[in-house]
This record gives sequence, structure tokens and C-alpha cells, in this order.
Amino acid sequence: MTAAPSDQLISIVIPAYNEEDVLHELQRRLMLVLNRLPMRHEIIYVDDGSQDTTVDIIKTFRDADPSIGLVKLSRNFGKEIALTAGLHATRGDCVVVLDADLQDPPELIPQMVAAWQGGADVVNMRRNSRAGETLFKKWSAHSYYRILNKLSDVTIPEDVGDFRLMSRKVIQALNSLPESNRYMKGLFAWVGFTQVTQLYDRDARAAGLVKQNYPKLLALALEGITSFSVKPLRIISLVGLMCALIAFGLTAFYLLKAIFVGDSVRGFPTLIVSLFFLGGLQLVGMGILGEYLGRMFIETKRRPLYFIDEQLPSHSPTRDNS
Repeated sequence: MTAAPSDQLISIVIPAYNEEDVLHELQRRLMLVLNRLPMRHEIIYVDDGSQDTTVDIIKTFRDADPSIGLVKLSRNFGKEIALTAGLHATRGDCVVVLDADLQDPPELIPQMVAAWQGGADVVNMRRNSRAGETLFKKWSAHSYYRILNKLSDVTIPEDVGDFRLMSRKVIQALNSLPESNRYMKGLFAWVGFTQVTQLYDRDARAAGLVKQNYPKLLALALEGITSFSVKPLRIISLVGLMCALIAFGLTAFYLLKAIFVGDSVRGFPTLIVSLFFLGGLQLVGMGILGEYLGRMFIETKRRPLYFIDEQLPSHSPTRDNS
């Protein structure tokens, strides 16, 4: 039996890393939205090893409002793990993931809730535009999602970040996944369930510095590809097979040419170029194989995903959602 709206609980998960410049505006806008919803709420802030006053600001929020909870990680584990810790701490009938930088407007939460109440288990928020980003960033992000879906065994919604709403059964499914290498956008798609997508215009960062630089984004991209597909290994195998067949064919050709026609030793530049090409191809193949082996190595250690330095739970009353 579905609970009445007044009995339903919505959880907001907000990973934060050095976000002191934007937290007050985020909290103000978020509370304006949540106080208008005909349901109870809790806000779970996850501090991912911040070195500024982020934790102190969140604690002042909690002193004023007991519906706010804090999960303070023991160090910076990265956004994917911080997001995982936040999902583990939620109790809501539905959960919204929201970045702290206000690029994803909290004012869209009511329409996401309406879609969930209409039967959707996952409400993906697709970026129709991306304010405050360079043309290269927009192009690379657009291209990446399409390459990822060409390689991935699971269809991952294109141009969709972490901003989304998920039902309790989706959260339970995500929390049951044991892997250490967690590409959350892929995991959100992998668990399945009824998913709908809504378009929105993404705002520029409200304040503070961008935390995801290009090396980190590249590492995340490799994580996404290697976590959800073995096609790069197959491609390298096919390229290697093609190179071997070409080499065998050329060997036979030049051998027969030397026997029946005769040929002097020449083509030194061509030989050097070929050696560099094949050597580089081998190194690329070894690198791709190393990415997979490295992730397997991490998984075999079975280390905990994170450690919590301090946890202050929210005190919003809730039903048993197990």
C-alpha cells in the first residue's frame, strides 16, 4: 500500500568538498523548495575530507534544523565514494542526489517527485544546456557519453550527471552492490527499474572553484569504460590479429619476390616506422590490459569503501523502509 504524501520521506544527498562559498545559498534555496513539498524531508551532507570550514557550516545548519544529517569521511575518497556513503545513510522513500555547487537547480525537485509519484523509480535529469563551461568541455562531455554507450554493455543515459531521483528499492539495489570501483552513473543505469528522463538547463557554478579538473575527468571516463565493458580488450585483440595477418601476408610477398624477382635491401625508414607503430600498438594494448588488471587487483583486496570520522544522523521521524 502506498503511503500518503504526508507520510512519505524524501532524502537529499549532497556530497561536498571545500564548498564553504556556496553552502549558505544552497541551503536557503533547498529549504524553500522542501518546505513547500507535502512530505517530510531529510538532508544528508557528506563531507569528503574538506580542508575549509565546510563541516562547521553544515553543523550550524544541523543545530538549526534536526532534519539535516552529516557524514564526515576520514579523508578525501572522491565523489563516487562520497556519494555511496550518502546513499548508505539515507532513509527516504525517495532519494535525490544534488551537487553542492548549485549547477543543478533544487527548484526542479518538485517535478522530479511528481514523476516518482507517477510510477517512475528513477528520474534522470538530462542537461539541455551547460552554462559556464567551455566549448571543449561541452564537446568532450557530449562525445564521451556517446563513445561510452558504443562500448558499454549497458545503455547509460547520455548527458545525464549525478542529479536524479531514485526510489527506495533502487537505493537498496545500489547499496547491495559490493564493488570498490564505483562509476555511479553506470551503476544507476545497470540496476534498471522504471526510468524516465527530464530535460533541464544546467546553471554555472554559483561560487567557489571547480573541483573536477581534466585529469580527474579522464580518470573517471576510463573508470566508466572499463567498469561496464570488455570491448576495448576485444578491439585490441582484433587489431593485433589484423596486424599479424598483414605481417604474414607481407612476409610471404617479399619472400616470393626475393626468390623469383630478386630485390636489394632497402626501405630502412619504412622498417623504423613500422617498428614504432607496432611497438606503440603493443604498449597501448598493455595499457588497456593494465587498466583491467589494476581494477581486479583493487577488488581482490576487499577493503572497505570508506571510513567515517564523524556521523550526525538526521532526526526526522521515519517509517521502516526496509
